[in-house]
Amino acid sequence: MLIAAGCSSDSGDSGSGSGGDKAAGAGATVPASPSASPTVQAAAYKSLPESCGVLSSKTLKSLVPKAAKSGKKGTSEAGTRGSCSWSSLDNNGVKGSQFRWLNVSLLRFESDTSRGTGEAQAAKYYEQQIQDAQSVAGAKNAKSQAVSGTGDAATLVRYDLKKKEGAFKQQTVVTRVENVVVTVDYNGAGLAGDKAPSSDGLAKLAEQAAKEAVSSVSAANGEGAASAAPSQSASGSKAPSKSASPSKSATGSASKSASPSKSAAKKS
Repeated sequence: MLIAAGCSSDSGDSGSGSGGDKAAGAGATVPASPSASPTVQAAAYKSLPESCGVLSSKTLKSLVPKAAKSGKKGTSEAGTRGSCSWSSLDNNGVKGSQFRWLNVSLLRFESDTSRGTGEAQAAKYYEQQIQDAQSVAGAKNAKSQAVSGTGDAATLVRYDLKKKEGAFKQQTVVTRVENVVVTVDYNGAGLAGDKAPSSDGLAKLAEQAAKEAVSSVSAANGEGAASAAPSQSASGSKAPSKSASPSKSATGSASKSASPSKSAAKKS
């Protein structure tokens, strides 16, 4: 009897231990370890220079000699976007006139978990700006070429645009530097019988302006603010969807600046 009771007692202890463990494993909820929050690489540049101050007086005098000190500031958001335009008319009376129009726009993208890195968003917008410049209605003799030594990527789009006021020579330089896109629109025309300006000469001036604007962006963010790493991540990152990027509003303003005819006609 003692032996039987001892066996019964051992059997009960063993059963309750294993059964209890199984019950606890089936019914209990194990606290989940906290998952890491989604992260995205921070954008290299955190600010923008004042739009009407991105070019030196010397450069402005070369591009828009009659409007070097009369830049018109466009729609801007501090640190996010900005633009400035200059309109120059050198009236030589019966000998005709030379018209020049310049617009510089800047757009900075911030890294976001839903949209991706600022560099990736800027890379996508850079391509959109080039396509906008290449698709202007009425453009003739359109050409596109890469521009070296300007930001991380730069493209010059040039074409002729015939208007009743004269033949306009349009130059658009689109540049991306880290998470910022700089677009320089520059055009010229000979009015009232004056000869049209040299397209090559205008292109060189537009490229000069783009390089200087890029330098102003870098200076506004401090020396050494940018590194090679963000640019590499930009090329390898998945571009954000159209709905996720701010390109809709930005493209609207950029498209207006990319087409010189309306502003040129109005000013002349």
